[in-house]
Amino acid sequence: MNREELTRVLEAVRDGALSPEAAVKRLDRAPFEDIGFAKIDHHRPLRNGASEVIYGAGKTSAQIAAIAARMIEAGAENILITRLDEAKAGEVSKAVPLRYEAVARIGIANYKEHALVGSVVVASGGTSDLPVCEEAALTAETLGSRVIRLYDVGVAGLHRLLAHVDELQSARCVVAVAGMEGALASVVGGLVDCPVIAVPTSVGYGANFGGLSALLSMLNACASGVSVVNIDNGFGAGYLANRINRMKGIEGAEG
Repeated sequence: MNREELTRVLEAVRDGALSPEAAVKRLDRAPFEDIGFAKIDHHRPLRNGASEVIYGAGKTSAQIAAIAARMIEAGAENILITRLDEAKAGEVSKAVPLRYEAVARIGIANYKEHALVGSVVVASGGTSDLPVCEEAALTAETLGSRVIRLYDVGVAGLHRLLAHVDELQSARCVVAVAGMEGALASVVGGLVDCPVIAVPTSVGYGANFGGLSALLSMLNACASGVSVVNIDNGFGAGYLANRINRMKGIEGAEG
């Protein structure tokens, strides 16, 4: 239950359309529900504006399905399940309604269409970065942000990036995803006046050290306004980009 839903419940009680007992029943799983192997945080939307996200790696399909089912029973929609492989997705989909995106390894349980606002740009250095890019893009979209994808615009062919300056400069936040030497984040940071979230990927040859070289390059970016998340952490970048995009107090942030 998010803030808007809670407000509607309280207004219904005030107006006599809902009894206090019925309202209590809707809230009886707050603030969390212990189902043995997991404690589901049903109050997460009230504090953070979005439902709890299920990290799929390391969980069985039965555990994922059970958590998602209890969240749906409590009224949650668009429940993100990250790092979900195709085999587990097939099993989970037998228990709960599931939209699965294989490239991003993301499942969205109880998916509902909703309005998208603002503008988040997700840019990639190369095609090999697409799984991380799509994890970021789908996370931001699921949480309510409009996303523009600019893929394969790395600095080895700078003209490809410069052809999209208008889209970059119209964004409220840019997610720059790159492996190899990770130079894309600095270049993007020098072109825009909005926050840039840099995502190093594990794409690269031996001296890339599984993304460590890109991580260190991005941490040492000469452009201002660049922050960095962990290696291959598209989810973290997409979640933060959505928060920046939807910040209250920015003129037109919900338009």
